[in-house]
Amino acid sequence: MDTIRPFEKKIYLSSPTMHGDELKYIQEAFDTNWMSTVGENINVTEREMAEKIGVKNAVALSSGTAALHLAIRLAGEKLYGMPRAGHGSLEGHKVFASDTTFSATVNPICYEGGEPIFIDMERETWNMDPAALEKAFEVYPDVRLVVVAHLYGTPGKIEEIGKICNAHNALLIEDAAESLGATYKGKQTGTFGDYSVISFNGNKIITGSTGGMLLTNDTEAAHKARKWSTQSREDAPWYQHEEIGYNYRMSNVVAGVVRGQIPYLAEHIAQKKAIYYRYKEGLQDLPVTMNPFDETCSEPNYWLSCMLIDTDAMAGHVRGERDELWKHEPGKSSPAEILEAIKNLNAEGRPIWKPMHMQPFYRNHAFVTATGNGRGRSNAYIRENEGFDVGMDIFARGLCLPSDNKMTAEEQDIIIKVIRGCFE
Repeated sequence: MDTIRPFEKKIYLSSPTMHGDELKYIQEAFDTNWMSTVGENINVTEREMAEKIGVKNAVALSSGTAALHLAIRLAGEKLYGMPRAGHGSLEGHKVFASDTTFSATVNPICYEGGEPIFIDMERETWNMDPAALEKAFEVYPDVRLVVVAHLYGTPGKIEEIGKICNAHNALLIEDAAESLGATYKGKQTGTFGDYSVISFNGNKIITGSTGGMLLTNDTEAAHKARKWSTQSREDAPWYQHEEIGYNYRMSNVVAGVVRGQIPYLAEHIAQKKAIYYRYKEGLQDLPVTMNPFDETCSEPNYWLSCMLIDTDAMAGHVRGERDELWKHEPGKSSPAEILEAIKNLNAEGRPIWKPMHMQPFYRNHAFVTATGNGRGRSNAYIRENEGFDVGMDIFARGLCLPSDNKMTAEEQDIIIKVIRGCFE
């Protein structure tokens, strides 16, 4: 392959795309001296996001993780009542959760004393497998809470998952941190859960540099979350605290950034979509596929474009806990080889999320596949030439490609050329 010079300016996986309107609202917070966790930016951002997504209430918080924590606490208290002092709202209870996701989806279950049980993904959307979820309820019929994430901006089979939850009298928490603006059967993700969350982290489709929101149609629950997020201060002349609270409220400055980003959500999605389809076209004759979605009922926000190498096109590639080894084989490649080639180009990619049941901290927790027994991988469904479970297989063969919407078509063409060179 011809020598390709690295980009002078690094191309990121997904970095903030700013427009200037954000400064107006930051300046407004500065000029009015509302620099803390109250102010017009917070009020407007909550109202506009609730209207845009289609929920009654949006609670602006310091991060998506904070939103997940409060959503899980709300669910735990609704299911099991107020926790005893020093105990979480899920103390002693099991919770079903997406297996292939960022750890922030799962960690708040542990904050509240719950025990995560991981549900395998399915191949059609790379999200929680409804068949595996149904199997999990057969094995653990007393579970009353499910936490599901939409991976890389692609909606999972959320309607089917919701029906399963209803049939088993379980609440549903929807982690839509990566999928703001994505729709399933015409409805926005973030509207299907009893409680849902979105994120404005610096790499998300729109950003506040940080921040997140809890979404719910339960107005009383929204009021509780706001109270908890400001250290659970009671309505008294002094600082009165009758339950545990958190410093989780979004600042008026961060809300100003989000407020300035909201009008550009559709534009960002269109740019990400163009990136996805340029990759799909540029790589179409290689032994690879792009991260999938159901074109009949869902429209992703295309936050990250991902690639999966065909099983018979995988070159030698071995991973340990923190290191990996790979070798080049003509006509084949591996995630490690491609990511190194992308890095040498001064661009950023990354591996697919490592499934939670493979993480050292969580590997002793139960994991359920579509035909597994719910207590491990011994009875996992093994397809020909594939791994013990879907999530492990996608992790082994997949990678996230540079998906920054400031990347030009010409720059993306060079990235595609470098990827193609890995298979020569």
